[in-house]
Amino acid sequence: MNQGSRELQVWLDDLLAEIEQVEMRRKRERRMRLDVDADALPTLLELLKGKASYVHLSAITCVDWIAEGEFELIYHVWSYETQSLISAHTRIPREPGRYLSVYDLYKPAAFFERDIYEMFGVYFEGSPFMEKFILTEWDGPPPMRKDFDSEAYINQFFNWQEYRPDWLKELEAQGGGIAIPPDEQRYSRRED
Repeated sequence: MNQGSRELQVWLDDLLAEIEQVEMRRKRERRMRLDVDADALPTLLELLKGKASYVHLSAITCVDWIAEGEFELIYHVWSYETQSLISAHTRIPREPGRYLSVYDLYKPAAFFERDIYEMFGVYFEGSPFMEKFILTEWDGPPPMRKDFDSEAYINQFFNWQEYRPDWLKELEAQGGGIAIPPDEQRYSRRED
């Protein structure tokens, strides 16, 4: 690590000390993870953008921690000036699944928030675009939630037809094809 990088890290550490409830972990020289309480995240992002030049929101991602009853939102911000990435992690309750939009701070947030709303059901208050985008014909529950049972959904809404064309029958007769029948593979039928 060169002297300039060390000075930058010390400066950034001092800056982040201005916000309580931030846990910092360095992944690599130019990659940092920050864990922050949900109520402090907007302030953290504003500070990073305004004082530390993290002007590019690369992505917002979501993880469903069903056992904990929480969603983890991860905001990836990039600084062109320091050539470094910060991933700010926060957790919110799964129910009601609502959080504040950061659209006013980062305009690209609207796309990521809309995607998370559609796939996980997390509603971002203040975002201008909370209507469906990809799943416009979808009337089921958010499909990326861990409690979404895709097999049960398919069985309820679609009519199955056996698909065994002649070429597959020939392949199976020669010992090829599916080694384990689908009914034995399905997650919902496995025993723990």
